[in-house]
Amino acid sequence: MNNLEILVLALALDAVFGEPESLWRRIPHPVKLMGDAIKFLDARFNNNTRANGVGVILVLISGAAALGFFIQILPDFGLFEVLLTAVLIAQRSLTGHVSDVAEALDQSLEKGKAAVAMIVGRDTSAMDETAVARGAIESAAENFSDGVIAPAFWFLLFGLPGILVYKLVNTADSMIGYKSEKYLQFGMAAARLDDLLNLIPARLSALLICAATLSSKAWDIMQQDANQHRSPNAGWPESAMAGALDISLAGPRSYDGKLSEDLYVNHYGRRVLNAADIRGAVSILWRAWAVFGLSIIVLAFIF
Repeated sequence: MNNLEILVLALALDAVFGEPESLWRRIPHPVKLMGDAIKFLDARFNNNTRANGVGVILVLISGAAALGFFIQILPDFGLFEVLLTAVLIAQRSLTGHVSDVAEALDQSLEKGKAAVAMIVGRDTSAMDETAVARGAIESAAENFSDGVIAPAFWFLLFGLPGILVYKLVNTADSMIGYKSEKYLQFGMAAARLDDLLNLIPARLSALLICAATLSSKAWDIMQQDANQHRSPNAGWPESAMAGALDISLAGPRSYDGKLSEDLYVNHYGRRVLNAADIRGAVSILWRAWAVFGLSIIVLAFIF
């Protein structure tokens, strides 16, 4: 099987089965193994120098690429590649976690805050209903790029080595890519490389949202506001989602007790949000996923 055919099967497997929790109770998830490796090297080599951070990332991505090449040459007719790629693509898991926030918010604000705390890194204690919904929708848009389109993109280009290296870097960025005293220098390589690897997938994700909704507003807001976001990449799918739903996203939010001064994306969009808006975002993600999947199927037939 070629990469296109493998990806079609992996997207279908993930969409139908999602994360087999019973399996991960018996064996560690690949991303957990990546996290364990990052923790080990962080503890051993983090002296908060840029050189050590670069060295650690080079070791990690070399190991991930070598593992990917080894699995690819196994005489398994592509079975391991399909299964591992399906595990590393997270559409079903992403939409499930975001939908959980909507269901919890329907029950009570406190349950909504508890649910959204599982998927965002900001303070949730003082959130109102709008802030909970906004956090869930922003997480949905950003992670559609990070968790679905980016791993699929790098698999298409480089097979298992590509997707394993991407997931390793993305995991490292989430663990050590902070601008804190401890990680400012050591985590810089992980953060910069993650930005680079997400450069194209983030913009592709935004285009898929625009195509899935046939929304000129999504296109306009994406072009107008994507670069206003604090992230060089997250602003693209978030601005497209904001335009598609005609809501305001981003804006000031609390981190570690401090209110940020982030600008709103789609400044004049609706700002009072609720669980229905979260469900609207989930629906858009599935439509964008379908557009992407159909595109891969067409390419598989052509090539």
